[in-house]
Amino acid sequence: KPIRVFCSGRTDAGVHALEQVIHFETDVERKDSAWLFGGNVNLPYDVNFKWAKQVNDDFHARFNAHARQYHYKIHNTPVRSALVGAYSLWEPRKLDITAMSVAAEYLLGEHDFSSFRGSLCQAKSPIKTIEFIRLTQTDHEILLDIKANAFLHHMVRNIVGTLLKVGRGEKSIEWVKEVLEAKDRKRAGATAEPQGLYFVKAFYENL
Repeated sequence: KPIRVFCSGRTDAGVHALEQVIHFETDVERKDSAWLFGGNVNLPYDVNFKWAKQVNDDFHARFNAHARQYHYKIHNTPVRSALVGAYSLWEPRKLDITAMSVAAEYLLGEHDFSSFRGSLCQAKSPIKTIEFIRLTQTDHEILLDIKANAFLHHMVRNIVGTLLKVGRGEKSIEWVKEVLEAKDRKRAGATAEPQGLYFVKAFYENL
């Protein structure tokens, strides 16, 4: 019979997930390995289970998560790649990731992130706490790694879009602080494209 599935984090169309956690209720008794391998047989090629386990009745994939982590990949090269286009944002202009990293420090800690909130966001509060934002570069790939207790709709992509303006030299490092304090979505950068975003994992106390 049909079952209702609950996810740990949002992944819009075009966004990827490395370890999305889901939970569902069922009366069917099976071994964890049977759920894992039997489920994968029935999934499309681009989705697969990595593990399965039985949990307590009060567990909820979304509400029990105390933190979430995302990656955003940028392919920073003058020539577009045919191989990574569906898995990263192509940025032909040379980015200053040092400036982007310094600007990102303004976003650390607890803040009102209304300036980075999508118009369709249903969160009760725009106040979230970012634990870290790290930018690293390997050859032509720039990776933004971000972890927070929770995220608003489009929050990561809007942060990336804002930091890109600093990386291109279009805006100053201090401008990011002004955007944050404005609490106005119109003041921030454009929403970065979805294909560069990866939901990495959700964090739980006992899982």
